[in-house]
Amino acid sequence: AIIVYRLPWTWKCSKLLMKFIHAGLNTIAMILAIVSMVAVFDFHNAKNIPNMYSLHSWIGLTAVIFYSLQLFLGFAVFLLPFAPVHLRVALMPIHVYSGLTIFATVIATALMGITEKLIFALKNPAYSASPPEATLVNCLGILLVIFGSLILWMASRPHWKRPPAENAKILRPTGATPEGTEVESTMTNSSNADKSDLRSNTEAARKQNIKFDEAGQRSTM
Repeated sequence: AIIVYRLPWTWKCSKLLMKFIHAGLNTIAMILAIVSMVAVFDFHNAKNIPNMYSLHSWIGLTAVIFYSLQLFLGFAVFLLPFAPVHLRVALMPIHVYSGLTIFATVIATALMGITEKLIFALKNPAYSASPPEATLVNCLGILLVIFGSLILWMASRPHWKRPPAENAKILRPTGATPEGTEVESTMTNSSNADKSDLRSNTEAARKQNIKFDEAGQRSTM
C-alpha cells in the first residue's frame, strides 16, 4: 500500500484508481490485523496466559490503534471528495510521516514477537543452543528488516515519486492545447477534486480548444 504510488508502471494509471487501490490494500491489512488480534486474545484466554504484559503487546496494540486512525482519516480526508484543498495540503505530510512510522513500528513489533515466541517455545534444546528452528526464525527476522528497509527507501526517494506531469496526462483530452493542459494540471496537482469537477474543467478546456482551432491557433502537440 505504501509503494503503490511509487511503482513506475502505475504512473500512467488514473490517480483516483491508485487511491482506491491504496485504500483497499490498507483496508485488507486492517482486517487481517483485527482477525490476528482476536486470535491472540482467544489463545491467551484459552491457555490462561496473561494479556498485554509484554513490550511486544504494548507496541503492537498501539500500532493497530494508530493504524485504524490513519485509515479512517485517510478515507475521510483524501478519498472522499468533501475535504477542502487547504486541509488536504496541510495533512498530507502528516499522513505520509505517520504511515511510514506505523509501518516501521509494525516491523519492530513482528521482530519482538518472533523473538518472544522462540524464547518461550524452545526449551530442549533452548534458544541459546541455536537449534534449526532458531536459525530459521532469525533468518526470517533478517528478511523482515531487509523488506522494511527497501520499502522505506523506495518511499523516501524523490525519483520514485509519481511525476506530476503524469497527472496532467490522465486528464488531457486528445489534441489539447497548452492552455487547456495548464488548467487541468493545476486542478490535479492542487486539489485532486472529485470526478465531476474534473469533468467540468476538462469540458471547459475542450471548448477552449475548439475556439483556438477555429482561429487557426491550435498547438501541434
